[in-house]
Amino acid sequence: MSAAPVYSLSAVDGPPDPELVRIRDLIYQVAGIFHPDTKLRLLFDRCARRMKELKVSSLREYFTCLTLEPTRQTELIALLNEITIGETCFFRCQPQLDAVRQIILPKIVAAKARLPIRRLRIWSAGCSTGEEPYTLSMLMQEESQQPHDWTTEIFATDLNERSLAHARNATYSAYSTRHVTPLYQQRYFGPVGEELQVQPMVRKCVSFTRLNLSDDDRMTSMKAMDLIFCCNVLIYFDLTSKRRVIEHFYKNLLPHGYLFLGQTESLYHVNDQFRLIHFPGATAYVRNDHSEAGGQGS
Repeated sequence: MSAAPVYSLSAVDGPPDPELVRIRDLIYQVAGIFHPDTKLRLLFDRCARRMKELKVSSLREYFTCLTLEPTRQTELIALLNEITIGETCFFRCQPQLDAVRQIILPKIVAAKARLPIRRLRIWSAGCSTGEEPYTLSMLMQEESQQPHDWTTEIFATDLNERSLAHARNATYSAYSTRHVTPLYQQRYFGPVGEELQVQPMVRKCVSFTRLNLSDDDRMTSMKAMDLIFCCNVLIYFDLTSKRRVIEHFYKNLLPHGYLFLGQTESLYHVNDQFRLIHFPGATAYVRNDHSEAGGQGS
């Protein structure tokens, strides 16, 4: 009977373990997520969880699992699931939502009013467990009386399969729904035990798909977006990977569209094809050929 595997943080004390660096480089190659030397301890912890599950005793053996074994693709996805665990909630950034509702949505509707197909396309890139796209769907429900003959499509994508499964189930704890008003809880949620489940009327326009932001072919297919939300996702990317992703956002965003990042994120020194727009308590980016910004540019 073999001894139980032992995992030690010594793998990231002192000089980086060469096998951990190989795993780090593999993740960067596949997903664009980069762990600098100062974050290798975190990466080791995530690997150790998977190694314990597989009863693998060394990083070298685990690297083989990720690259040579028949189940390598499945295991790589499992590791990415461990790495990309996110924390979010409904109505996370109210100033962004206020800007969309009060300023941006009317301008987009006006820009597209003459088109034969009246449709809004919104992309939640890095949607985690689904709170953001469902929040946007509720926002569109509230505004449905204005563009009454319009349809809304919300594309919610993430790299983490476990997060997407949670999102599709659409059932959330009190912590996730802590910013939801009693009125919205009554209107858009139903009780499931001690949790709340998003109502079908909110879920019907949201589609969840696994998408790797470093997959150029898949990114190219996400065309003709009016709004793109990519909040607190690019913080895991190095500059080269960020530039690739933002270039895709530029190509996929319609000329009148808006790009939202996290409140502490910026395109400074990343991409000069976008212009920063200020709203009360929030900022967004528009393409430089955007003619109706709707805020104050800088």
